[in-house]
Amino acid sequence: MRTEDGQVVRLDEYRPSDYLIDATHLTFRLDPERTHVTARLTVRRREGVAAGTPLSLDGDGLSFKGARINGEAAGDNAVSATPDALTINEPPDGETFTLEIETVVDPTANTQLMGLYRTSGNYCTQCEAEGFRRITYFLDRPDILSVYTVRIEGDRKDTPLLLSNGNPVEQGELGDGRHFAVWHDPHPKPSYLFALFAGSLGVVEDSFTTASGRKVDLRIHVEQGKEARAAYAMDALKRSMAWDEERFGREYDLDIFQIVAVSDFNMGAMENKGLNIFNDKYVLADPETATDQDYASIEAIIAHEYFHNWTGNRITCRDWFQLCLKEGLTVFRDQEFSADMRSRAVKRISDVRVLRAHQFPEDAGPLAHPVRPKTYKEINNFYTATVYEKGAEIVRMLRTMLGEAGFSAGMDLYFARHDGQAATIEQFLACFAEATDTDLGQFALWYEQPGTPNLSIGARYDADARMLTVTVDQALRPPVAGASSAPLHIPVAFGLVGPDGADMALGEVEGAAITQHPGEDAVMHITAPRHLIVFSGIEVPPVLSVLRGFSAPVTRVPHASVADRAFLARHDGDPFSRWEALNSLVMDELKAATGAARTGAEIAASATLTESVAALAGDSELDNAYRALCLTLPGEADIAREIGHDIDPDAIHVARRAISAQLSKACERVLARVYHELQPRRAYDPGAEGAGRRALRNVALTLLCHAAGSTDLAERALAAADNMTDRAHALTVLAHLAPDSEAARRGLDAFRTAFRAEPIVLDKWFTMQATVPRHETVETVQALTRAPGFSWDNPNRIRALVGAFATGNPVAFNRPDGKGYELLTGAIGRIDGANPQVAARLMTAMRSWRNLERGRRQRAEAAITALGRKAHLSRDLKDIIERTLA
Repeated sequence: MRTEDGQVVRLDEYRPSDYLIDATHLTFRLDPERTHVTARLTVRRREGVAAGTPLSLDGDGLSFKGARINGEAAGDNAVSATPDALTINEPPDGETFTLEIETVVDPTANTQLMGLYRTSGNYCTQCEAEGFRRITYFLDRPDILSVYTVRIEGDRKDTPLLLSNGNPVEQGELGDGRHFAVWHDPHPKPSYLFALFAGSLGVVEDSFTTASGRKVDLRIHVEQGKEARAAYAMDALKRSMAWDEERFGREYDLDIFQIVAVSDFNMGAMENKGLNIFNDKYVLADPETATDQDYASIEAIIAHEYFHNWTGNRITCRDWFQLCLKEGLTVFRDQEFSADMRSRAVKRISDVRVLRAHQFPEDAGPLAHPVRPKTYKEINNFYTATVYEKGAEIVRMLRTMLGEAGFSAGMDLYFARHDGQAATIEQFLACFAEATDTDLGQFALWYEQPGTPNLSIGARYDADARMLTVTVDQALRPPVAGASSAPLHIPVAFGLVGPDGADMALGEVEGAAITQHPGEDAVMHITAPRHLIVFSGIEVPPVLSVLRGFSAPVTRVPHASVADRAFLARHDGDPFSRWEALNSLVMDELKAATGAARTGAEIAASATLTESVAALAGDSELDNAYRALCLTLPGEADIAREIGHDIDPDAIHVARRAISAQLSKACERVLARVYHELQPRRAYDPGAEGAGRRALRNVALTLLCHAAGSTDLAERALAAADNMTDRAHALTVLAHLAPDSEAARRGLDAFRTAFRAEPIVLDKWFTMQATVPRHETVETVQALTRAPGFSWDNPNRIRALVGAFATGNPVAFNRPDGKGYELLTGAIGRIDGANPQVAARLMTAMRSWRNLERGRRQRAEAAITALGRKAHLSRDLKDIIERTLA
C-alpha cells in the first residue's frame, strides 16, 4: 500500500500485511530541530505467515539512529535502513517480538505540515493520510490497529501543554526545566489517527455527562487571549455529543475530549482519537470577527470531527480506497446534525449547491473518479468532493430507500458488528441488506462508477382514462475512458401535486417499484435504462414533483415545462423542489442571456420569472433564510457548468449582471419593504433565526444596489454595521460593484486597519479583493501577495487570496490573455516545494479548462503544460497535472 515511489496502487492488489502491531509505545524528547523519537512496537506475525518472513516498515525522510529486537541491539545485517524504509531482514521465530526504533526528526524544517512540525512555536502533528511515517518507521496503513501509549518530554517554559490521544496517565518533572506527560488510548487505532500537541495555549474547559452518567472533561485549547472566542465551538461540541447519543445511540468513550486550534494547518480539522487538531478559523468566533457562515461552519466541522469518533475511529477503513466509508458517512451525519440545529430545507439546498459547484464538475472532467477509486498514485489527491459530498449522497440514498427505521437498523448492525475493526464498503452495505432484507447489489454500483447520471422524465395525462403516464430514462456517460456505465438503482422521491397545491393520492401504479415509508415521500426505484410508469385513477391533471429533497445526485434534462415549474415554485409542498423549480427557471434565462450577450442581442427577463421571484420574496410565511436562498441567483461558475462547453466567462458575467438588475428592478418595492422590515432590533445572535434575518436583509441589500445602479445603500449599511456579517457583506458589495470608488477604498482601508492583528479576519479582506469581477483583479492579486499580512507559508492566507481568485472569480481568472492562469500556476510552482498538498489542491481549479472557448482553452493548456515541465515537482502536483492534461 506504499505510495512514496509514485507507483500506481490498485484496489484489487490489496492483501493483509504479514505482521500486526498490537501495541505502540512512543517517547518524544522534543527539540525544535532534533526531536528524538523512540518507538517500542509489539509485533505479531499473522497466522499462516512463515517464520523469518522479512518485516518492511514505511518511512519518509527519516534519520535512523538504531534498532533493538527483543531488547538486543540489532546487528548490521539484521536491519536495512533508508530514509524511506526500515526492513527487519530476519525477524525472530516466535509469534511475537518487540522492536524498538530510534529516529530523529526536525519539526522546524517541516514545511509540508505533515508528520511532526512546528507552528508559532508549538509542536503539532498531522498524520492523515501517510504522515506518521514522517515520525517513525511503521506499518503506516489503516488496517494496522494498535493500542498507543505516548510519553512526551519537553521544556516546561516553552511547552507547558503536553497532549496526545486518549486519557492522561502520568505527569511530572524531569529536572533542568523539563517535564513529561504520559497518555494512553485504550482503543486500537490506525497510525493516521495519532496526534501530539506540545506548546503554550489558553484553554476553555467544560464537561458533558453522557447518557450512561459518565462525566467527560471537555477542553478547547486556543491562542492565549482568544479563549472567549471558543465559546461557540464548545457549545457546538456539547450539542454534537448529545445529538449523536439521541440520533445514533453513540456515546463518547474516553474520560476527556480535547480540541487544539492552530494557525498553520493543511485541512479544516482532523479527527484524531480524543484530541482533534483544528485549523483555528473553524474554532474562533465572536460577532466582531466572524460571519454567520463562519459560525455555521464551526458548528458543522466541530460536529463532523466529533462524529468521526465512531464513523472513522472506532470503525475505520480497511485501506484508503474505502476513504468514503468514513468521510461520506460522516458528512451525511454532520449534514443531518446541522439540519436539526437550523433549517432542514435551507441546509439541504445549501448542500446541493455545494455538490453541484464542486462535485459535478469533478465528475465531468479529467479528475473524475469513482466514490471508491480503483487506483491512485497519491492518496492525498483523493480527499475530494466525490469522496466526501457524493459519498454522503450515497448514504442519503440508502436512507431514502430504506426509510428511517430501516436505515437506523442498518446503522445499529454496522456499529455492533464492526466496532474495533477496519471495514470495507461491502461490509457496510451488507449490514443494511441484512437488517432490511434488501438486495443492494445494483445499488453498490454507485461506489464503482464515475460520472453523474442524467434522468429524462416526462409526464402525460389522459383525462378520459384518468391516467398519468410517466417515462423515466437514465443515462450515464462515463467521464473516464473505459469506465462502466451500467444502469444504477436511483431512488426518485416524488409527489403528484394537484391544482390546489396539495399532494394527490397515487392511485394504482404499474411499471416500477414504488415504496412509501410512514411520514415520507413516495419513492420510485429506477433500476432500468427506461421505465414506463402508469398511475391509474387520477381524477384531475397533476403536476409531477420529482427528486424531492434531491433524493439522488443526478442531473435532469429536459426540465419540466415553464408553466409546471412556475406552478411548483409557488405551490410545491417540498421546499427543496420549490426552490429547484425557481432555480431552474432562473438558470434557463441566464443561459439564454449569456447567448444574447455573446451576440450583442437584447437581454430581458420574462414576466413569468419576475412574478415568481417577487412572489417568493414577499412571502413572509416562509423562513427568512429560505427566502434568501430563493433570491440568490446562480453564480457564474454554476452557469458555466450548465452551459458545459465553449464557455465565455465575460458573457456569463454580463448576462448575470443584466438579469440581476432586471429582477431587482421589477421586485424593488418588495425588496425595499423586506430590507426595512428586517432592520436589526436586538443584540447579535448567531442562531438560525438571527442568521436568517441577516441573510435575507443582505440579499435584499445587494439586489437593491443592482436595481438602483448605485452603492449608496451599501455605504450606509457599512457605516451602521455592528457585526462582521453585515460589515463584510456591505463592504463586499461596495468593492465588487464600485471597486474604484472612494467609498470602497475607505472601507477596505478601515477594515484592514481594524483587523490587521487578526489573520483570520484579514483573510476576508484578501478574499473581497481577490474576487472583484473585473480583469484588473489579476494585478490586484499580484500586488496583494506582497502586502503586509500575506504569507506564502500559511495555507489559510494562500487559500484566501490565490485560492479565492482561482475558484471565486471567473472573470479575472479566465482573463482572455491568460494572465490569470499564469498567476495561479506561478503561485503553485512557488508553493509546491514547501507544501505539495496545498499546491496540488490549488491545481484542481484548472480541472474544467477544456470547457472554455478556444482562445482561453489554448492559454490554459499552455500554462498547465509549462508548469508540468518544471523540474522537481512533487508527486502530489505531478499526479494532478497529468490527470488534468490526460
